[in-house]
Amino acid sequence: MTILQAIILGIVQGLTEFLPISSSGHLLIVPWLFNWHFLLENPGLNKTFDVALHLGTLFSLIAYFWRDIGTLLAAWVRTIAHRKLDSPQGKLAWLIIVSTIPAAIVGVAFEDVIVTRLGQPWMIAVLMIVFGLVLWLVDHTAKLDRDLDTLSWGGALIIGAAQALALAPGVSRSGITMVTGLLVRLDREAAARYSFLMSIPIIAGAAAYKGLQIAQDGLPAGTSAPFAAGIASAAISGFAAIWFLLAYLKRHNFDLFVIYRLAIGFGMLLLMATGVRAATGI
Repeated sequence: MTILQAIILGIVQGLTEFLPISSSGHLLIVPWLFNWHFLLENPGLNKTFDVALHLGTLFSLIAYFWRDIGTLLAAWVRTIAHRKLDSPQGKLAWLIIVSTIPAAIVGVAFEDVIVTRLGQPWMIAVLMIVFGLVLWLVDHTAKLDRDLDTLSWGGALIIGAAQALALAPGVSRSGITMVTGLLVRLDREAAARYSFLMSIPIIAGAAAYKGLQIAQDGLPAGTSAPFAAGIASAAISGFAAIWFLLAYLKRHNFDLFVIYRLAIGFGMLLLMATGVRAATGI
């Protein structure tokens, strides 16, 4: 893996982790398009690099939401000390915890299935299209008349349960949580903000869980520079994606991302149908 390839994959990870277009899908699509087989041929390197890229996106979340993180942590500690929910911030902190549980359970229980059976090009293409249409339908029919202060425990649990679907490449973790946020009547900006906040423990937990599995082996020889470049590019592009989406959704709907998902999905199917790229074998 070259430094340039690491930078490209880092940018892809940073942008697609937070835009509703599927980071796991794109990290498979890009090597598929360019015939980069180095990660497929080196599963150990693939797993380690995936952890590195997630660290980059975690850094971008911390950089953007550091004030919110401090406020929520302090409020959460107060709820424990006082044994009651005495502020909206304290309740929000517990709602985020509730939302992280379903995806964490599914991710640990079905990790092998996700790695070995999901993520074929044809499946990614189909999921890009299907969930693009779901995003369009919900965005144009939901009421969108609530902010984060009105989110219920049931709504948080529903969002968390929906997040488990994003373990399939092509769905999009941010996309499915935002869609479900819209379904429970959050406005677009509130749904996106909640999606980002609840991704902090999810990404941190996933990076820690996978990192512990590979910590004893260390980095593969000669990969320090590409890994550093990938982490930096993921962090910078991730910060830009968060800033862009929160600003964009104040005045716009999700149609731009629906069009993008449909274009990518149908474009992939066309490449497969014409034999330019294989439908399986990423």
